[in-house]
This record gives sequence, structure tokens and C-alpha cells, in this order.
Amino acid sequence: MIESLSPILRVEEIIISLLLISALVAIAANRLRIPYTVGLVLIGLALTIVPRQEIDSQDVSTIIMALLVPPLVFEAAFHLRLDDLRRDLGFILLLAIPGMILTTVMVGGVVSWGTDIALAPAMVFGALIAATDPVAVVALFRRLGAPKRLQVLLEGESLFNDGTAIVMFGMMVAIAETGHFSLTESLTQFLRVAGGGALVGIVLGMLISQLIGRIDDPLVETTLTTVLAFGSYVIAELLGVSGVLAVVAAGILNGNVGPSGMSATTRVVVFNFWEYFAFLANSLIFLVIGLVIDIHLLFENWEAIGVAILAVLGARAVSIYGFSFFGKNISWKWRHILYWGGLRGAISLALTLTIPAAIAGSESLKAMAFGVVLFTLLVQGFSMDWLSRKLKLVERSHMQEEYERRHARFVASRSGYEYLQRLSRQGLISEHTWQRLSKILERQNQTLVDAVRDVITSNPSVEAEELDTARREALRAQRTALTGLLRDGVISEENYSQLVGEVDAALTEQGLVWSELLQAGNSSMLPVDQMMAAVIQEPDLESALNALTKMGLTVIHLPSSGGFLARRNVTLLIGLPEGREQAAVQALQRSCRKRVEYLSEPFRESHLPLAAPIPVTVGGATIFTFEVESYEEF
Repeated sequence: MIESLSPILRVEEIIISLLLISALVAIAANRLRIPYTVGLVLIGLALTIVPRQEIDSQDVSTIIMALLVPPLVFEAAFHLRLDDLRRDLGFILLLAIPGMILTTVMVGGVVSWGTDIALAPAMVFGALIAATDPVAVVALFRRLGAPKRLQVLLEGESLFNDGTAIVMFGMMVAIAETGHFSLTESLTQFLRVAGGGALVGIVLGMLISQLIGRIDDPLVETTLTTVLAFGSYVIAELLGVSGVLAVVAAGILNGNVGPSGMSATTRVVVFNFWEYFAFLANSLIFLVIGLVIDIHLLFENWEAIGVAILAVLGARAVSIYGFSFFGKNISWKWRHILYWGGLRGAISLALTLTIPAAIAGSESLKAMAFGVVLFTLLVQGFSMDWLSRKLKLVERSHMQEEYERRHARFVASRSGYEYLQRLSRQGLISEHTWQRLSKILERQNQTLVDAVRDVITSNPSVEAEELDTARREALRAQRTALTGLLRDGVISEENYSQLVGEVDAALTEQGLVWSELLQAGNSSMLPVDQMMAAVIQEPDLESALNALTKMGLTVIHLPSSGGFLARRNVTLLIGLPEGREQAAVQALQRSCRKRVEYLSEPFRESHLPLAAPIPVTVGGATIFTFEVESYEEF
């Protein structure tokens, strides 16, 4: 019996070892402030010196594509909001389809010209290396607080071009093996495989989302999302269409439709599950990348690898800087980030391991693919942090920097006070010395507290961020307390589910009205002599509410829309005490920025189409003020 289980135990031992390595690397990378995916690749390369059994490349490719890629793709697609995607969908599809085809042709042509590899095998290499994998970059963006739209551009391109690159790779392999090429047949096959995969994902995503809406069980609903992620891939592959595009479509649809039918507790469980699952899959993928790369093969083909790297960088430059002119308001700073953030990873590696040995120069193709993947991960991935800071991707205001300095001084001073207090209690310093020092330190701490309060109250965004952090920490503490009460038998399972659901609903709340939160404990209400109506743009709502809340004003906000731009806006109704009108106007001017919107449709009274989108400056706030005889709140 033990002998029959030994292979299973061996596999379990390997998996546990890899997970432990992943956790340790993640901790070290966080301390060293480097992308943990880079650390995983380096550890994987280091492990290649350890004697081990030969790994079948086909098995590794199957494990990556069937077991590790679906959760990664599904997690990214699940969190991609349609509203965010819709704004830049045209540009993303340009990069994912024409851009991917352009990359395939350019890289294949340059590699064929610069090496002794024939054009057909070179095109196979161009197709497999066209898929981007910005996991390390997006993780960095989240840590730095980079603009959400930039993350959507990188993730959206990667999600869509993963599927299209796989389809293109299959076509190029068939052409290289048969020597037959037909533009009509290739285009038809591309549309069938790509479109069929998307259709499978949409149908399955809709079915699972409808089922989730009829169930209220976090574990069952989480299981259904897991079935959807892997099932959409398997079914699509069985039908001969793109499994990756099926997972993308299923993830986007389920992530935008499914959560509306979930309870707050289920959303917390599902989001945490997929965040962990994605970390797990990502860790294993990048360790495998390091493990399967043959260092000796890289040294033997270093010249071809150099040509391949230059070809990939050149094609990426043409794709990004060329197609970005068709995107809306994409700055040169963002173009540089998109260009350098075009890393290659799991998909390219998996496709490389499936290159048929019958294709001429297959070993050289593998060496070039390994070299390009390593270059993008180790050189581009490692330098993205420096580039982001150099380009000032995340611009921090003077007030944010000042808040951090003052807050750090206060925390350090308070730590010194508490340390000396412990020494006094232990008798390591005399009571006389402590009494003299404590008064000095208490005055110093109070001065620092006042300094922190001054900078917070003068900056609504800093105040809102700290309020949000404190509120969420309080809610998490409440959830922990409720779990303890259930464990000790103080409350029943039914009451626990209800109370935890209330806490989770508050945790998942996106648009907290800070004026309501702060005024809830403020019993002293200033008399309202005027009412102000301010029409602002929806993106400015949070900052405007924070600015007005800081002044102690009562605010009610109502959704509205209008104007020929047909953009959503918000109408604020503000109660003003005597003499506060000008201060309220200035607060709105500071918090509501002007922006350029594009009118892409003709005016209703005109029958002539627009030659090009018309830029229209919108904002910051349209304000009306009127006197009131009496004011009451209900």
C-alpha cells in the first residue's frame, strides 16, 4: 500500500516545496522591493543546477495551459470592469489583433533575415512570442498606486492577445509543417477559432451567472466560478476553438454580471479565493519558467537570441507608438510604460514547449524564446519600478509627502515615549528622570499631533484615505470578533451569518458618503441660511464630498445627466451657514478639475457627420446659490 502511494507522496512533496519557495521568495522580494515574479524566475534558474529527473516538455506545456493559465486569465478578466474596458476597447483590440499580427510578421521577418532560420519557422517564433504577460508590471502598478486606466490597458491587451496569439501560433505551425498557405483559409480559421472561443465563454458565463443569482451559499458559488474557469477552457478545446479566449469571455461576463447576484459575504469569499488562486498559479508558472529553461542552450544560441530581442523590441515599438495615435488621451509617458511593460511569460513558454521537432531549427526557436522571456522578465520587469518613478507615473502631491513626514515623526516620537515608559515601569530608569522626561515628550507628541491634524484637514484626499483605512480596519476587527463569538458558542450560526453579512456589505461598499459618516456623530448643526446647487462630473464626486465635509457642511448628492456629451454627472445640494458661500465655492474649485471630453456624434439639429471628434472642455463645477427661509432635515 505504501509503495503504491509513494508516487503520489512524491508529487505532494514537490508541490509543497514549490509553494514554500514561492512564499519565501515573495517575502524576500517585498523586503527588497523587487517584483516577486523576477525572484521566482531567478530561484527557478538556480534550481536547475540541482540534479533532477528529465521533465517531458509536452507535459509541462499541458500543465501550464490547462491548469495554471485558466485561473490566471479568469482572475484578471473577473476583476476587469466593463465600464473601464469599454472606454479603450477599440485601442485594446487594435493592440491585441492587428498589433499581434504585425508583431508576428515583423519579428518573423527580422529573425529570418538576421539568422539562418527559414521564414516559415521564423513566423512560428513570431507568433509564439507575440503574447504579452504583464503580471509583474500590473503587480507593481497596484503597489505604486498607478492609474487604473493604465492597468486596464495592459491587462486588457494581454487577455485578448493571449488567445489570438495561440490561434496564430497554431496556424503558423500548420503552414511550417505543410508548406501550404491560403489567406482566405487562414482568416476563416482565425475567425472560427477566436470567435468560437469567445462565444463558448459568453454562453457558459451567462449560465453560471444566472445559477449563482439563485443560490446563497458562498462555498457553492465559489465552486461554480472555479467550474466556469476550468470548464470553459476544457469545453472550448474539445470543440476545437480557443480555450483561453473562452476563459477571458467567461471571466469578464461573470465578473460583471455574477457579483450582482452574490451576497456581500460571497463576494468577499470569491474575491479572496481568486486572489489566492492567481498568486498560487502565478508563483508556480514563474518557478517552472526558471526550471525548464536550458542555460546551455542559451549560451549556444546567444547571437540568435540577440537578434530576437531586438526584433521583439522593435515590433513592440511600432505597435505601441503607432496604434496609440488611435487611442484617446494616451500621453507619451503612458506610451513609454506600455512599450517597456510588454513582458513575455507563461503563454510564450507553453507554446515554445509544444514546437514540433519536425520544424527546421526547432531548438534554435526554443533558445530564442527562452532568451526573450528571460530578457523581458529580468531586464524589463526589474527596471519597471525605476522607469515608473523616473517618468513620475504616480505623482504625489506636496501635501501627501508632508503628511507622511509628519505622521512618521509622530509615530517615531510616540514609540520613544512608550519605550521609556516601559523602562520606567521596569525600574531601569528612575522615577525622577521619567517624570521630567515624560512632560517634555508629551508636549512634543501633542505638537506633532497638531501638525498631522493640520495637514489632514487641509487636504481632503489624504483625510479620505485615512478615514477609509480606519473604517475598514474597524470592520475587519468586528468580523474577527463575530467569528470569536460563534466559536465560543455565544451566538448561533444563523445570527452569525446575518451579522457577518452586514459587516461584509459595509466592507464591499464602494461609494462611501463621507459627509454622512462624519456628520453622524456631530450633533451641533450650524444654521443653514442658503442652499447651493452644484453640478459636477461623476469622477469628482468623492473629492468634492470630502472637501465640503471638511468644512462641516451638509451635502446631499443626486445622480443626473445632460448636455450634448450625454455624460453622467452629479448634482450636489449644499446647506450653507451665513458667510460660507465663498469658501464652499473655493472648495469645489479645488476638488473639481477640468477635463477634456470628446464629442463623437453630430448635434441633433445637424445632419452633417463630424469629420473628427470635437474636444470639449468640461467642468469643474456649475454652481447656483439661493436664499432659504427655513431648513429642516428628515
